[in-house]
Amino acid sequence: MKVTPTELPDVLLIEPKVHGDQRGWFVESFHRERYRDAGIALDFVQDNMSYSARGTLRGLHIQNPHSQGKLVQVIAGEVFDVAVDARRDSPHFGRWTGAHLSADNKHQLWVPPGFLHGFLVLSNTALFSYKCTDLYHPQAELSVRWDDPDIGIRWPLDSGAPSLSEKDRNAPLLRDIPRARLPD
Repeated sequence: MKVTPTELPDVLLIEPKVHGDQRGWFVESFHRERYRDAGIALDFVQDNMSYSARGTLRGLHIQNPHSQGKLVQVIAGEVFDVAVDARRDSPHFGRWTGAHLSADNKHQLWVPPGFLHGFLVLSNTALFSYKCTDLYHPQAELSVRWDDPDIGIRWPLDSGAPSLSEKDRNAPLLRDIPRARLPD
């Protein structure tokens, strides 16, 4: 497996080794010791999947307390996946990085605890899977606007606004979240 640091040093792009022949392919999508060697030493306690249509944007989400690290990948389709550093004392606070994840490239993104996460579906549909290092705690969830101008994510939108949940449509800007609510 190839592990590449992104513009945000804690966020990692992972390219699992693909074994293929005329029958198809095989990928080892997780191996605890190899991922620990790559710097992902947290235990995963919950796996999630979502299915979404083209133009759906999910995020930007985080939990605090109970920050979740997420190992994300696409099982079917393609997304543009984003991580934003929301750690209040980080030198990279408010900076983002993004990666195209697809069933074809089989790449994964490691989104560490303390980072906002979101993705935009680029294919007709996408089946998105992620492993989490903490359980979902609805009372700890925070959302930040997908188009926060201070963050400045360059989403590859076809045209117009993305399809959003009511929660994401009404999310505040990062600067409007009380500092004490953000992770260390």
